[in-house]
Amino acid sequence: MKILINPKYGYLRGTLERLPGDFEAKGRVIHSGRNLIKVFQTEGVDVNVKRYAVPPLINRIAYSFFRLSKGQRAFAYPERLLRKGFETPEPIAYIEERMGGLIGYSYFVSVQSPYRRNFCEFGNADVKSCEEVITAFARFTARLHESGILHLDYSPGNILFDKLDDGYHFSLVDINRMHFGRVSMRKGCANFARLWGKTSLFILMAREYARARRMDEERCVRLVLYYRKRFWDRYRRRHQVWFDLDI
Repeated sequence: MKILINPKYGYLRGTLERLPGDFEAKGRVIHSGRNLIKVFQTEGVDVNVKRYAVPPLINRIAYSFFRLSKGQRAFAYPERLLRKGFETPEPIAYIEERMGGLIGYSYFVSVQSPYRRNFCEFGNADVKSCEEVITAFARFTARLHESGILHLDYSPGNILFDKLDDGYHFSLVDINRMHFGRVSMRKGCANFARLWGKTSLFILMAREYARARRMDEERCVRLVLYYRKRFWDRYRRRHQVWFDLDI
């Protein structure tokens, strides 16, 4: 077993070393799918543990010898966001089990985010009911992109938020797929494609994003709507969509 621990949480080493053996029987499930996410409370800390499924053979070989695994990237990337002032759950540890020399289950352990809202709630929302948060989010995304950070899985469940005394705060999760470097207008506009919402919501988002980055508003609206339509047209061929796409 390979284990990497954030020095700040070194006192949890014993608990973390036992985690793979305890994972099935303990904790509260908050997401069940190919990857399983549970929340544990240990020594006064609410801990989020994501167990990554055993990869297909070719990826097991790649992750074992040539590339960082998803969990290891999820452990490494938060520091880069936090250093630039963007919220993401603080990493605690990365744990990797090996079978026959190849990666098996791996675990990313982080502090559980206190934010309980995410962008799934805007699927059928009227833009007037969420104008304030969408405006704040568009400006947040512009700042993220201007800082050279592109979340490659910018989907509704990966954007947590809440309104605090000083305004809306956003926290990014599932950040194992990231691009660090210049974010062009086209790449930035395409980044909104996976989000849920009506056309009017995306027009507002695109205009606010363009203003924040001092880009052409009309071109930005066209690009955002183009990439949104392209993504969802492809998605609908294989999946059912429960909300009104309004395309």
